[in-house]
This record gives sequence, structure tokens and C-alpha cells, in this order.
Amino acid sequence: MAERAPVRGTQSFLNIMGNVWRRPSLLGLEVLWRWAFGVPLLAVLAWQGWRIYSAAAPQLAATGVAEVSLVYPMQSAVALSNVYGILAPPVTHLLAWLIPVAVVAWAVVSGIGRSAVLRRYDRSLPRRWGTLIALQLLRVVFYGGSIWLWFAAMQWSARATLWNGEGNVVGYFALVIFISLGIFTLWALVSWVSLIAPVLALVERRGVGSSLVRSFRLGPLTGKLIEINLAMGIIKLALTVLAMVWSATPLPFEGVMHGSSLYAWWAVGTILYCVASDFFQVARLAAFIELLRTFQPGFPDSSQKTAVAK
Repeated sequence: MAERAPVRGTQSFLNIMGNVWRRPSLLGLEVLWRWAFGVPLLAVLAWQGWRIYSAAAPQLAATGVAEVSLVYPMQSAVALSNVYGILAPPVTHLLAWLIPVAVVAWAVVSGIGRSAVLRRYDRSLPRRWGTLIALQLLRVVFYGGSIWLWFAAMQWSARATLWNGEGNVVGYFALVIFISLGIFTLWALVSWVSLIAPVLALVERRGVGSSLVRSFRLGPLTGKLIEINLAMGIIKLALTVLAMVWSATPLPFEGVMHGSSLYAWWAVGTILYCVASDFFQVARLAAFIELLRTFQPGFPDSSQKTAVAK
């Protein structure tokens, strides 16, 4: 029999997405553990944000922030700078305790939730909560570092274009778009390491350090993992564009669609975006498992029997 032509990683990804779609319990578990963390965190942020705003409302009104407009960039920059000066101390005090608590809570919830989803996909995988919690903690630290890098780049962009006496607003936004897309692409290229490590910990029964080291030594599998991760990056961008289109759709009907109905429309769009993002996240992890089993002979086949690249 003639040898089957090799299949690209993205083609395998399409097959796996179909299998995940036919098992809605996987998406249900993913949504459950993510929202079990996200909803309480949003409630805390909303309460703390309202408390800070209530205390600073008179000062904020005096800055003229309500009159901010791109037509007057320098006046708007001064107003926003004053707003930053008012809000920075209470927000910094809030984040000083909220970020560490949220990071630890996320690591615990995501480690347990990730284990539940992967074991639901393949019952042969072991339950290793401690290892996955540690790996998830490292991932969120790396992710926080990328956010810090983006924020620092935004400050540099402002200094280079707005604070140099010229007030080049067009140049500022051009730098913001270029740098944001660059950091997003860089994260898509390297973040697969922190995603494959938990899968390795379960499939190959490895510890935290061993899983991370193994993530960099996957041979021919590396290219296919990067290919899938880049495809996920494109999907995330497409979802973001669709979410923006969804949010802007009511604008031609602003005369009849406003207030609570408009907020409800945006809330539905946000929920759909989150659910779609969770679905593709599960599909990516399932693809990693199947690729590992294909390129690592000797491991038991998963229950999906998914055709993957060879």
C-alpha cells in the first residue's frame, strides 16, 4: 500500500476541532472553571473600581476629562495626565494586593480545571494537580511579563511622539498598533512552550522542571506546535475583529437601540467571544495531546483516534 502523504499540523487541527465540537462537555468544563474564577474577580474589580471612582469623582470632574477630544490633542493629554495623577495612587494600592491574590487563585483554579478538561478528553491521563498548578503559575507570570513589556512600550511611544513638543498623535497611534501587533505575534510564537508543558506533565508523567526542559526538545514536533499556535493567534485576531463588528452593529440604530438594550447586546457579544475563545483553547490542547502521541510511539492512543501529521 502506498504511503499516505503527510498532513500539515493545521489540517490535523481542523479534524481535532471537529472532535471537540462533538463533545460539548469539554467546552462546558473549560467554561465552568474559567468563569468560576473570572466572575468573582470581576465582581471584586467592579466593587473596588466603584469605590475608587466615588472617592475621586469631584477631583476627576475638575480635570475636564469629560471634554477630552482628538481635535485638541494637547489639552486632552493634559486632562488625561491629571486623571492618571489622581487615580494612580489608589489603583496602585489596590493592585499591590489584588494581583498576587488573583495570580495564586488563578494558578490553583486553572491547574485543577486544566487537569479536569484533559482527563475528560482522555481518561488514561493521570491527575497531577500540584504539577499543573505550578506550571500554570509560571505561565501567568510569563503572561504578566508580556503585559508589562507592552505597557513599557506604550510609555516609550508616548515619550517619543507626544511628549517631545510636537504632539504627533498619528505617529503615536501608528506605534501603538505596530508594537501591539508585534508583541501579540511574539507571544503567539513562544507561548506554546508554557501550554505544552502541562500536557507533557500528564502524557509523559513528568515534573515541573522536566516538563519545561522537555518543551524545548521536541524535535520535529516543534514546528507543528508552532504552526498550530500561530493559527490560534490568527483565530484570536479574527475573533477580536468579529467582536468589534458585533459591538459596532447597533450604531446605525442608535435612535431605537440604546441604554439597557445596548448594554445587553454588548454583554451577549462578550459572552460569545469568551465561549468561542475557550473552545479553541480546548481544541489546541487536544491537538497537542494527539501530536505528542503520534510523535512519541509507545503511549496509549487516546479515545479520539484522531489522524494527525506524521
